[in-house]
Amino acid sequence: MLETCQNAQERWGGVHQLIDRWLQERHELVSAFAALNDASQASAANTAAVQRFCEILVDYVSAGHFEVYEQLNGEAKAFGDQRGLELAKQIYPRIEAITEVALAFNDRCDNGDCRDTTSLSSELKRLGQMLHERFELEDCLIEVLHNAHQQAAAAPL
Repeated sequence: MLETCQNAQERWGGVHQLIDRWLQERHELVSAFAALNDASQASAANTAAVQRFCEILVDYVSAGHFEVYEQLNGEAKAFGDQRGLELAKQIYPRIEAITEVALAFNDRCDNGDCRDTTSLSSELKRLGQMLHERFELEDCLIEVLHNAHQQAAAAPL
């Protein structure tokens, strides 16, 4: 998962500062996930590691919904990118479903329900798979929108 995150940052890192920051947050999220996953498998998950992961998780999904997706949608509209807008309509519902799972995980941990390392390990496995899917969907959306807009911006007037 970390390698995929680094590849995305290399491909689109210069597109926009907002996306740069968001991809950096993704990298931090993946690192925190790996550390928490290692700790949970060693039966040593601590409250601070869970809290740190949840903070990054909520920041990441919030930035996606309230900043990045809005920006990408606005760019698609500005460039008349019907393909990008159609793709967004198809992708956003799945991203939203994954966001709900991530926020539910955060809520359970806030309530102290993440102390059982056995259930935490299985929840992390499920959440990791969903985050991986989300990253792929986000990368697809960024690639389609970025490529379409880059070509449109480079075209002579």
